[in-house]
Parts: sequence; structure tokens; C-alpha cells
Amino acid sequence: MAATTVRGGDVRGHADQAYLILRTGFVVAPILFGIDKFFNFMVDWPDYLAPWVDRLLPGTAQEFMYAVGVVEILAGLVVLISPKIGGLLVAGWLAGIIVNLLTYDPPRYYDIALRDFGLMLGALALNRLAATGGSIEAGTERTDVPRAA
Repeated sequence: MAATTVRGGDVRGHADQAYLILRTGFVVAPILFGIDKFFNFMVDWPDYLAPWVDRLLPGTAQEFMYAVGVVEILAGLVVLISPKIGGLLVAGWLAGIIVNLLTYDPPRYYDIALRDFGLMLGALALNRLAATGGSIEAGTERTDVPRAA
């Protein structure tokens, strides 16, 4: 079974590397962010909760962040076990965070919402790579890849 190649390298190898980078990032980052929801070492997380969301929920914003921390840790573990499902879970979670940020004192957190949008795209890319086993099918010819002159 020969790998698909393009000028400058092996597409399957590059796809495998991208998959590994995304999978590692989406295991480690949610777990670390989730743990930090309990300690607020990196940032004071309740400060990022839109007031309208806080009003909908029982308890304090910090108590809500404890629940968020648990969800984020679990999301990282799901990515570890099943990156295909975990990628979608993290993408959906990030979509919720984006809505929260866009509706909290506009345009105060638009920069963070844009960053999270990029992360959401990465999580969706992880899902798609996981759907192919982490790599592009061997033996297929890529005609859509630009070739250097």
C-alpha cells in the first residue's frame, strides 16, 4: 500500500502528524483549563461568564465554573479515548463559549471569541481526521494540492 505523495512530502505522513498534534492539544488543553476552573490560577474564570448566563443558573459564577471544569476535563478524556466523538464534543463546547463571549459586553471579548472560533475549527479538523483513522487514505491521488514550480 503506497502512501499518497505530493511534491515536498508524503501527504499521509503529514495528515498523521496533524492528527497527532490536534489530538494531543485537545486532550491536554481542556484538561488543564478544566483543572484551572477550580483554582483560577491562569485567570479569574467567573469574570468571563456573561451576566445573562449567570442569571439563568442557580448558585454563583464560581460554582458554575466548577461544573465547567468537570465538563472540560471529561471532554479532554473523551478526545483521548475517541477523538472522533471528542472533536465534536469540544467543537460544540467551544461554540457555547463563543456565544457567551460574543454576548458579554460587546465587543469586550471579541478577540477571545475569535481565538475560540479557531480552536473550534481545529476540533472539527480533528473529528474529520479521526474519521479517516488519522490520515488520508493511502493509494488515492490528490489533484487539489498545489504543486511548486
